[in-house]
Amino acid sequence: MKYLLLIHMNPDVWATLTQADIDEVMTGHDQFIKGITESGELIRTDALGQPAESAVVRVRAGAQTVTDGPYVEAKEFLAGFYMVECASMERACELAGQIPDAKWNAIEVRPIVHTQEK
Repeated sequence: MKYLLLIHMNPDVWATLTQADIDEVMTGHDQFIKGITESGELIRTDALGQPAESAVVRVRAGAQTVTDGPYVEAKEFLAGFYMVECASMERACELAGQIPDAKWNAIEVRPIVHTQEK
């Protein structure tokens, strides 16, 4: 089964980290990627741009509008994700707990119910 491990970032929390903490997160991602690549569980991973760089598109009554910024005003934002394929939700949660950001922020684990390949 495929799962998204969604990394939710709180910039207020990130701002409190020491340089050693930040280095730990970055090194931890490298180690995590290596481990789940070797196990064959990694499908892909992407880091996302800042919410201020985003746009929200809505179509209402046939008219499209585009607004700047994130979809909702919130302290936390979606910073990136890992797509993995593993045997169970329990394993996906185990992997999520290995993501270094889990020490300070939340990792949401969500099953993928449909995939459309190119």
